[in-house]
Amino acid sequence: MDALMALLADCAGVWDTPDRSGDPVDILDHGLQVAAVLAEHHPEDEELQVAGLVHDIGHHLVPGDESGHGEHAAAAVAGLLGERVARLVALHIDAKRYLAAADPAHALSPESARTLSCQGGPMSPAERAAFEADPHFTAALALRRADDAGKVVGLAVPGLERWRLAVERVVNAAAPGRSGLGGSGLGRPQP
Repeated sequence: MDALMALLADCAGVWDTPDRSGDPVDILDHGLQVAAVLAEHHPEDEELQVAGLVHDIGHHLVPGDESGHGEHAAAAVAGLLGERVARLVALHIDAKRYLAAADPAHALSPESARTLSCQGGPMSPAERAAFEADPHFTAALALRRADDAGKVVGLAVPGLERWRLAVERVVNAAAPGRSGLGGSGLGRPQP
């Protein structure tokens, strides 16, 4: 738990692109904004909110791997936050691809539009059908919509400490009776 909170704190001043040419907020601010949007629209779903908080830590763990950052983040948090949170984190890129194909009115940030092609581009009809069948489809779309809304420079949202108890509840639900990190996998993956 403390290692995850420290990793999130370390995301202050770290951007989605090593040269800071990407989205206009750092990874911590972005995660806080996404979690706040999800808390407002899905107050009953703390796993979804926590997934929003951590979804982009892969940018910090493996800088420059735009297409794999969701998988890196999911792998890092799976042992601590559980399968559903990890799956939602991994699916945030697929959800972007889905929305790019299925909802042309959905606005992507300039950086998200730029990276869409390296992440596979808009989904084909067959890919959309498979994604729609995923049991996490609806929550993954909610995370993605919050992701796209959580890129506002200077937006005032609660800080990281506000999320400590929610993260703790998700950790406890993922592994009842366990305290601390154990084998959470929060080390840096090798590129």
